[in-house]
Amino acid sequence: QAQLVESGGGSVQVGGALNLTCTGSGFTVENYALGWYRQAPGQQREFVAAISAGLEIADYAASVKGRFIISRDDAKKSLYLRMSSLRSEDAAVYFCAAGAKSRILRTAPNYWGQGTRVSVSS
Repeated sequence: QAQLVESGGGSVQVGGALNLTCTGSGFTVENYALGWYRQAPGQQREFVAAISAGLEIADYAASVKGRFIISRDDAKKSLYLRMSSLRSEDAAVYFCAAGAKSRILRTAPNYWGQGTRVSVSS
């Protein structure tokens, strides 16, 4: 059974940093594009960042580019998101996702994690 489990969420002040981790199991993680989405209260889930399988090409939403870094370690079946210079508008539940291809990740991911909450206070 495929599973994605996020960790690392928590509370941080504006301008601070936080690292998220997602670990996959039950599927061949290294063959999948991986990514992060987020959903703030009352808002739709939105794309944050993605990293392809193989060449590990990264892609970011304009709102986080230059502040967030996505990476993966296929040996550990893990995905990471390094978030820095956090803003109040970054507060949300962050979800890990996996797609058999990058296009699938961006449209209808095959697998989702349960989410981890990030709070940003001023």
